[in-house]
Amino acid sequence: MQHRRLGKSAIYVSDICMGTMTFGSQTDEAEAFRILDASFDAGINFFDTAENYPVPPDPKWGGVTEEIVGRWMKTKSRDAIILATKVSGPSHGWIKSAQRSAMTAMDRHNITRAIEGSLKRLQTDYIDLYQTHWPDHDTAYDETMETLDELIRAGKVRVVGCSNETSWGLMKSIQASERLGVAGYQTIQNNFSMNNRRFEDELAQVCRQEGVSLLPYSPIAGGVLSGKYQGGATPEGARFSNYITRGGRHTIMAQRFVNERTLASTERFMAIAAEAGMHPVTLATAWSKQHDFVASTIVGASRFDQLDPIFAAIDLTLSDDVMKAVKKVTRDILYPMG
Repeated sequence: MQHRRLGKSAIYVSDICMGTMTFGSQTDEAEAFRILDASFDAGINFFDTAENYPVPPDPKWGGVTEEIVGRWMKTKSRDAIILATKVSGPSHGWIKSAQRSAMTAMDRHNITRAIEGSLKRLQTDYIDLYQTHWPDHDTAYDETMETLDELIRAGKVRVVGCSNETSWGLMKSIQASERLGVAGYQTIQNNFSMNNRRFEDELAQVCRQEGVSLLPYSPIAGGVLSGKYQGGATPEGARFSNYITRGGRHTIMAQRFVNERTLASTERFMAIAAEAGMHPVTLATAWSKQHDFVASTIVGASRFDQLDPIFAAIDLTLSDDVMKAVKKVTRDILYPMG
């Protein structure tokens, strides 16, 4: 297992991170423990969660994922784990937080309440990486960055990062932290996969120039790149099958990931993987890791039997021919994710 630095911080993490967003909804605690134990035994030391998990967000189970992760961490040495969690952004968009009656924002009040809740659920006195889950462009970045810095000074957080942020927002936050002389973002957690390479347009350059690391989520495009949605399939229990059933904004979200163009590109990626003698999930995971601005790729599993193709990407370096073949598909079917 390779390890990389989070931004300019002193923290090194495994270049694969295990995400936990289905724990407590699709995945019960016993299965979650099996997944976490196997990941830890495989050399993964980096685990990502959020106060808003599990998904889809619902007040009836909001925070349950952190509770499961917290109980699991009690079976390990705390120092052996790099733990990441997140504070919910504003809930006036399509995402509604399961916390604080969806009255969330990136102000001092919400961040302070959020960290206390997460520390309690996770049964720990500090978070290694604390992230803003989605941006709040209506709240002054000065207040957000000052509050996050206070958490670091209080010893409750080691470093901070953002998620789902824009180039503008990332630069505004960097500018604010430099002007105020407070801690800045070391990481950004955004969507990045063979089906969605938008991060390379502008954000990759910001990361390179400012020393910020990307933590890609959905490297398998929410399961699409595994091939399980090919031919119009809607597998029982699968995330986007559930989203389509829920209707409304959840169906719209599903259609961003599962549509004619993503399925067309996935078919070609599956052929590339087959020719290279690997599972398409292995291809997608290894491809994500193979970028200079990436520190750790966040994978996820709702079942224990989904882990083998992910673990097969550990220490795997794709050949130039495979990388070129992937690039050709993404040029022919540009950014198939809507």
